[in-house]
Amino acid sequence: MDNHSLKKLSYRQLEELAQEIRQRIISVMGKNGGHLASNLGAVEFTIALHYVFESPLDKLIFDTSHQCYTHKILTGRNNRFETIRQHKGLCGFTHPDESPHDHFYAGHAGTAISLGLGMATARDLNERNEHVIPILGDADLTCGLTLEALNNIPQTLGKFITILNDNEMAIYESQGAMSEILSRVINNPTSNSAYQGIKKALQSIPAIGDLMTRGGRRLKESIKNLVSPALFFEQFELSYVGPIDGHNIPQMIETFEQLKNTKKATLVHLRTVKGKGLDAAEEKPITYHGVKPTNAKKSSKPSFPKVFGKQIVEMAERDKQIYVISPATPVGASLLDMIEKFPDRCKDVGIAEGHAVTFAGGLAKEKNCKPVVSIYSTFMMRAFDNIFHDVCLQRLPVLFAIDRASLSAADGCTHHGIYDLSFLRAMPNMVIAVPRSGELLRELMESAFSWNRPVAIRYPNLTTEFGQVKQKRKLGKGEVLQGGKEIALIALGHMCDVMFEVAEILREQGYEPTIIDPIFVKPLDEELLYSIALTHKRLVTIEEHAVNSGLGAEVANWMVREEIQNVKLQMIGIPDRYVEHGDRKNLLEEIELTAEQIAKRVIAYDDSLIPQ
Repeated sequence: MDNHSLKKLSYRQLEELAQEIRQRIISVMGKNGGHLASNLGAVEFTIALHYVFESPLDKLIFDTSHQCYTHKILTGRNNRFETIRQHKGLCGFTHPDESPHDHFYAGHAGTAISLGLGMATARDLNERNEHVIPILGDADLTCGLTLEALNNIPQTLGKFITILNDNEMAIYESQGAMSEILSRVINNPTSNSAYQGIKKALQSIPAIGDLMTRGGRRLKESIKNLVSPALFFEQFELSYVGPIDGHNIPQMIETFEQLKNTKKATLVHLRTVKGKGLDAAEEKPITYHGVKPTNAKKSSKPSFPKVFGKQIVEMAERDKQIYVISPATPVGASLLDMIEKFPDRCKDVGIAEGHAVTFAGGLAKEKNCKPVVSIYSTFMMRAFDNIFHDVCLQRLPVLFAIDRASLSAADGCTHHGIYDLSFLRAMPNMVIAVPRSGELLRELMESAFSWNRPVAIRYPNLTTEFGQVKQKRKLGKGEVLQGGKEIALIALGHMCDVMFEVAEILREQGYEPTIIDPIFVKPLDEELLYSIALTHKRLVTIEEHAVNSGLGAEVANWMVREEIQNVKLQMIGIPDRYVEHGDRKNLLEEIELTAEQIAKRVIAYDDSLIPQ
């Protein structure tokens, strides 16, 4: 359905369309998995926006864009909607290569107003007149980037309409004083209704009524100051409209039509129900924020994040100095038990990754506190300067528990945790460790604060064994997992499991590979590497990370620095391109990281090593 067809529908037909779209989303998410509750709450207002405005001429910019499914269905992608989040199918986020209606790749929060301001400025410079419409979730207002953008909205910016989709939570419950202030301000319609009532009363006074209400702005501000805690949005030169029922299509259409020619930036506050139309999702919006496919295989094994969550609770029970910080991801990071048992030693700072890291630096400065920052790899990139300036430069012992440090499969290129080694390696005195198992993750966590420096432990969202803590880990010491000769396979983290499969294939071809787990990317176990280099013809690094900036690059730097000769280095990892979405198996095949493909690449690398 296009905008032209949509505009022919009556209000009743639009409401029927909303229910059809809602059922389609529920059906497809049941098969494919994906962001369910957030999309169910966005159906009606997306229909209203497309009814009033002319996408793609008018720019709809979804913040984070995990609520864009209705938008995709309305913009010519309904016939492919069953492929969403599948390999070679539709992306679960906005994707410019997929449709001209999607203007940006979006997967991280807080970008919509900044992007919109850029587009609106370019529009005005080129003397065009399309509308620019950023679409926010309520938690975006806790994100520093959003507040920076609000601070830069020009007073006379026309046709710039920000939609605030307020469902009173994001992935998790919104946190902090800003959230509480905004909740009081934007969720209380008293000031607007009071103003309208007084204005109507004054206008009814013969002869002087209109004169008394002509300076409406001053009257409105005076009344609002009496009945509202703050004039938050007006302080940013935004006209505020709302709150409006975000499921009332006629009311939203009438409001949007009235705002089409506004000469001042406007925020429209919509109240919505996360999970609307599905009882289970309405009752448990956090649980149903993202769902797994109904046919997803359930494993009896825990995931690395669950091992982390259990281990951090055990550590906190024994050590009162443990303090955990999360930037709005406590559910995915398995921190709910920690929050329940030790609420005074946990802090969810909201979508504020930079603050999370700098806050940890402040904690670490005090000798009786051991801060742990639980953060996703792809989100940690947003705190690069904070890591450098506020932790590493200060030489502070902060433990970074870097979750989702691998391909993120169905979430795609905005979420793959495959770049963090690039900047972590650049930090002097930074320790970087990558456990191959849950047992090793627990041992590294137990050992981290004894090293008295910044430590990053990175791990994937894959299943593993829980294991027992057998020892504390020595800093910078790797392990030989399997002895051999000629070729040494140096596998990072969970890729060690794949390397045993690779070794088996190579043995069938006459090779006897050595398998090494370096455990530490930084500092490298140089003593171990020296001994291997003296007895092998080739070192092969294998990692699920960008190949040009990970373990292989660190080993290459070491070989050049130490003038290691007569040993070849083959680096196998993720190629220098963006990886799209899809199931893990297909993505690994696409980037040639399956056991069979790795073995083939190892054999083909140097014909002189093929046994005679």
